[in-house]
Amino acid sequence: MIKSAKQNAQTAPMLDRRDERVKHAEGIGGSIRAFLDRVRSGDLGSLPVVVGLAIIWTVFQSLNPVFLAPNNLVNLLFDCSTVGVIALGIVCILIVGEIDLSVGSVSGFASALVGVLWVNQGWPVAVAILAALLFGALIGALYAVLFNRFGMPSFVATLAGLLSILGLQLYLLGSTGSINLPYEAPLVNFGQLLVMPDVVSYVLAALPGIVMFVLGYRTAARRREAGLSSQPLTSLLLRSIVVTIVLEFIVYYLNLDRGIPWMFGLFVGLVVVMNYALTRTKWGRQMLAVGGNREAARRAGINVRFIYTTAFMLCSGLAAAGGILSAARLASASQQAGTGDVNLNAIAAAVIGGTSLFGGRGSAYSALLGIIVIQSIASGLTLLDLSSSLRYMITGAVLAIAVIVDSLARRSRVSHGRA
Repeated sequence: MIKSAKQNAQTAPMLDRRDERVKHAEGIGGSIRAFLDRVRSGDLGSLPVVVGLAIIWTVFQSLNPVFLAPNNLVNLLFDCSTVGVIALGIVCILIVGEIDLSVGSVSGFASALVGVLWVNQGWPVAVAILAALLFGALIGALYAVLFNRFGMPSFVATLAGLLSILGLQLYLLGSTGSINLPYEAPLVNFGQLLVMPDVVSYVLAALPGIVMFVLGYRTAARRREAGLSSQPLTSLLLRSIVVTIVLEFIVYYLNLDRGIPWMFGLFVGLVVVMNYALTRTKWGRQMLAVGGNREAARRAGINVRFIYTTAFMLCSGLAAAGGILSAARLASASQQAGTGDVNLNAIAAAVIGGTSLFGGRGSAYSALLGIIVIQSIASGLTLLDLSSSLRYMITGAVLAIAVIVDSLARRSRVSHGRA
């Protein structure tokens, strides 16, 4: 008996280590199975847009090797920033199940207002920018009043706003039709030339992996304390390392040319802040709740009118910010600003990126991924010297596919009880 006890004592640590290895293996395999289960049940996340982006890049790179050259990608990031900020506002309004058709006109008027106040009236540029942002927020507040107080559908209210604000833009610019911004001004340099120093871009690229590991470790620790299953440390560490390596390589590749534009850094910063607000604040949870079921949210005690007001104001405010960045990018404010395909591209970017048209589902990263898809199509066709008609047709087809995938995923979530 004594000998048996000694043998048990010697083999116990080996069994513990074996159990630990099995636990980690099951944890990694369990993570993969859980991901596959989510996909089968319709919780696709960003998977369709990532796959689509990989296909688009592969096709254009095979047709023109310049497409993935560092210089072209840097220019692509500059172009993504302006409409991307507008698309970020569209994400907010789509999450609550509404729409804003006037973001293009709001962005155009904001650029015109900055040009008039700064160049023609001599206002300090910072004050002119604040005035344009305030105008955007007030337009959103007006839409909220029409929606909350009078029950006017957002489609009708914002369509009226599109026409009215476009008229204001034409009136403000007058017979000249355009205003050239000082080319040497810091605002124009920010929109056309300024890029991050290499050291700054490398440090910023390392932050997502670090934050992912720290937050994941804290979550896993809390779950273990509560007696719940948690993600294995090795799996979490591996994911963080992979993300860091990928981002650092991207930065290295772009630094072979000019580097990461500061304007794109501002756009990504806004995306990160919005993602935090939507996923880790009470306001964000209420936004998703209102978009998922307005009546249920109201019965749960959520101030539904306040949520709609903030969504409309954020959408219009970010549209104004996008218009200011567009003026900086083009070094001018003109009657064409905010017209054309700006409106449709902003909405398409949000939807293509994964934000649901049915409300209640979406991510701030939808704007980032979606606008990269749209600008990649535009850049690839430009390098191939093809007409803009193809760009419209391809973008429309991609948008239609995104909506179809969203509809099918929604049906799958309903059938699996995850709607």
